[in-house]
Amino acid sequence: RQRAAAVSSARCPRCGQSNTCAQAGQDEPVQDCWCFHVPIAPQVLEALPADARDQACLCPRCASAQGADAKPD
Repeated sequence: RQRAAAVSSARCPRCGQSNTCAQAGQDEPVQDCWCFHVPIAPQVLEALPADARDQACLCPRCASAQGADAKPD
């Protein structure tokens, strides 16, 4: 049985690109980031593998995808 690859807090769990999140890799909470201001469709989050949820931010492109029908690269 294969183990899932570790999720990097600096990479989008959907497409693997840099998520440009200000919180990634920081020990202390940040005051602001682009991801604090972008609504994310619940379908996009639900489409992530369970072990990738709440581990890293989506990238701006995936975060702005309209629903689960938007496919990652």
